[in-house]
This record gives sequence, C-alpha cells and structure tokens, in this order.
Amino acid sequence: MATNTVQRTGDTLIITGVLDRAAVTAAWAQAIAQLDGARTLDLAGVQRLDSAGVAMLAELAARLRQTGSGAVVGEASGLDELRAAYRLSPTLDFQA
Repeated sequence: MATNTVQRTGDTLIITGVLDRAAVTAAWAQAIAQLDGARTLDLAGVQRLDSAGVAMLAELAARLRQTGSGAVVGEASGLDELRAAYRLSPTLDFQA
C-alpha cells in the first residue's frame, strides 16, 4: 500500500509521499480535516502521483481559491506532465 502524509504547518498544508489511486482516499480525509484556514499547498514532498492524485490536488487548490488563497508550491515528481495532459495551470486551475 502506498504511504503518504498530510500535515498542517501554520497556513500550509504539506503533502508528502505517494498520491495514487490507492492512497487518495486516506489522504483526502487527512487533507479535508486540516484544510480550514490553509492558504498554501506544499507539494515538494510528493514522490509520485497519478491522475487520482492530480484530481485530489486540483480540488484542494480549488477549495483554497474559494477562500481567496490557493498558492501551490513545490514540484511533485511527474506533476508537470499530468498538469499539461489535463490542461491545469501551475496553481492547478483548469485552463480553457
């Protein structure tokens, strides 16, 4: 089973480990529980992700944008390719 952690430090939600289909359910529950008041997603510790992980991150970023924040920092391994495939901006917002 893939391992990951979601940790809150100040106003930053730090996501580490693997974000694949097997891991997203647990990671989502951890992230939602800590999302209120967060302003930034830190993805520097994400080692690998798939489309389920990208969907989760895009939804978290969208929820942060609704509160007027939504910065995304750190480069997760493989994120650039998936962002391009799904037409996501660097802040994980959908581009027309």
